[in-house]
Amino acid sequence: MLINTVFGFGAAFAPNIYVYIALRFVVGATVSGILINTLILGTEWLGVAQRSVATILCHCCFATGLMVLAGIAYAIRNWRLLQITGSVPMAILFFYIWVLPESGRWLAVQGRKEDAKTLILKAASVNKRKIPEGLIDKLEEEKITKSGSIVDLFRNSYLRTITIVMSYIWFVNSLIYYGLGLNIGSFGLDIYLTQFIFGAVEVPARLGCIFVLERFGRKRCQAFVLFFGGTFCLLILAIPKDLPVAITTLAILGKFFIASSFSIGYVYAAELFPTVVRQNGVGLTSTFARVGGIIAPLIGLVEVYHEAIPMVVFGVTSLLASILCLLLPETLNKELQDYVDQTNAKKRSRKHEKGSVKARYLQHNEPTNVLQSSWL
Repeated sequence: MLINTVFGFGAAFAPNIYVYIALRFVVGATVSGILINTLILGTEWLGVAQRSVATILCHCCFATGLMVLAGIAYAIRNWRLLQITGSVPMAILFFYIWVLPESGRWLAVQGRKEDAKTLILKAASVNKRKIPEGLIDKLEEEKITKSGSIVDLFRNSYLRTITIVMSYIWFVNSLIYYGLGLNIGSFGLDIYLTQFIFGAVEVPARLGCIFVLERFGRKRCQAFVLFFGGTFCLLILAIPKDLPVAITTLAILGKFFIASSFSIGYVYAAELFPTVVRQNGVGLTSTFARVGGIIAPLIGLVEVYHEAIPMVVFGVTSLLASILCLLLPETLNKELQDYVDQTNAKKRSRKHEKGSVKARYLQHNEPTNVLQSSWL
């Protein structure tokens, strides 16, 4: 956040476009790190029932920021002053490092048992919860420190499938999200109004995810919103250019479903990866999302060859992502996994019939979670 603030303010005083681009590049890189750390920290502290709610409410603030940005940009036409104004909120929020606690789950799997116990007891006290008997002893007995790396995401076949599919889904989300957002000038309406509407439509799109995720699960919801997001992008091709309101409406609907897909993807990815590689897994998928954001404006440029190409790319890639969702497991009402070994045990147990001696053995010997969300 410190780097983000410094370079954000610095961009306001850039002497030329090249320096400005370099400074904004650093700002964009830091934003990705802030978003990922916020997601991971919230996911590892919250219980099963609260994870999706908290993540999506944070995303609603993101949508609110888009609307506020449209108003600020409309009111402040001096780009240097606009840069300074946009960097002030980050400077104000820098105090969070002294307020938010480290992840107790992460501390436990890293072997920092005393620090983890202190934070767990504090969380239980604040929430007026009673620590189950044996929990503290369990943390003391678990002496093995387990860590993971990005290599584990591809060494393990279960995690490899999750990593590849989620990376593609995040890539598509970002490609279409920014592809539509950066293309607002071609829809035929005022760019400030369109930007405001794009931000406003994300609020119900993201809030609606809270209810459907808890009712229908992550897997089906992710596939559903990707399917309709791609469908509306393709439907834009059927509307004549002299009907800008109709085109903008379909673009808004496409943005609606892709914004929902983004929120679901954040919740889903954080639940799919074990604690020891969660930061690596979400970081890698987020990297592919950034690649999608980089490619998005380039896709818009190829419409000089044929005006249908951008929407065809957005639509087809989204429909393919919808199909790939079928390869992912469901995480609704499931405790977070802490170790890579848990994914191996789960995969092996599914190969045997339910109730068999082998399956019962695997379930009995499956690595246990360091923390249960109900304890907090």
